[in-house]
Amino acid sequence: MARRKTGRPVHGWVILDKPLGMTSTRAVSAVRRIFDARKAGHGGTLDPLATGLLPIALGEATKTVSFVMDGAKTYRFTVRWGVETATDDTEGEAIATSGVRPSRADIEAVLPRFTGAIEQVPPRYSAIKVAGERAYDIARDGEEPDLAAREVRIDRLELVAMEGPDETVFEADCGKGTYVRSLARDMGRALGTFGHVTALRRTRVAGFGEDDMISLEKLDDLSHIAAGRETLADVLRSMETALDDIPALAVSGADAARLMRGQAVILRGRDAPILHGTVLVASGGNPVALVEVKQGALHPKRVFNLAG
Repeated sequence: MARRKTGRPVHGWVILDKPLGMTSTRAVSAVRRIFDARKAGHGGTLDPLATGLLPIALGEATKTVSFVMDGAKTYRFTVRWGVETATDDTEGEAIATSGVRPSRADIEAVLPRFTGAIEQVPPRYSAIKVAGERAYDIARDGEEPDLAAREVRIDRLELVAMEGPDETVFEADCGKGTYVRSLARDMGRALGTFGHVTALRRTRVAGFGEDDMISLEKLDDLSHIAAGRETLADVLRSMETALDDIPALAVSGADAARLMRGQAVILRGRDAPILHGTVLVASGGNPVALVEVKQGALHPKRVFNLAG
């Protein structure tokens, strides 16, 4: 007997303002429960000590998660000078201290060194795999994980405010794989002292920003109010929202049916020479599939089943 699906066929994005102290996994579970959705996932992990924008995909939107995870992100964070911790944030014990406190001029002078394409070693306590094990598991066993530097991109790094001699607030626009905790650690060392993150808030992921966010409390409230006022459906973003930067193509119902069966569709007319790479295909205003355009044909990569 086939296993019965639990939950409803809900499809779209919820742009959650993740609260302090909650894991991303727990946040996804909470949103999935509120919507009674069959399937859910997130577009980029936030540590429990971080707050802010956590894009959560429901239903068929989970097939578009990679496009959000690859998008640029913006963080506002606070660095405390003079202390380096085992985790590069407030959760870990202090492992090095210094009496040196950098001035505004000192800090602004080193910011260009951390802008553009830079080499960055991930934190000891990170989910990076080392010889098949998570780095945080190795660190918790009292060993030092052998983490190699890797290239990340930081497009903007600005000093926002000096909170006395001990703390500085920054904002950064960065690409996939950037660790703000590593950035704080490395800036501290470059300034002849130490540093760790005391507060971290994500304000943008791909095309989603602060104005798109909603709290768990508001979502829970909406799940209990009567129809006719703002409802959960009103805060659910369409699945295509995550694909704004991808070319779109409308096809006939017959071609849509072929793609849904996993069959390629020959491109005809003026679309054939100009389309390439990944394309979102729609029919009748509804998304059908993400396809790869190769040799004049549409080859389905991810087919959307919005009916169930």
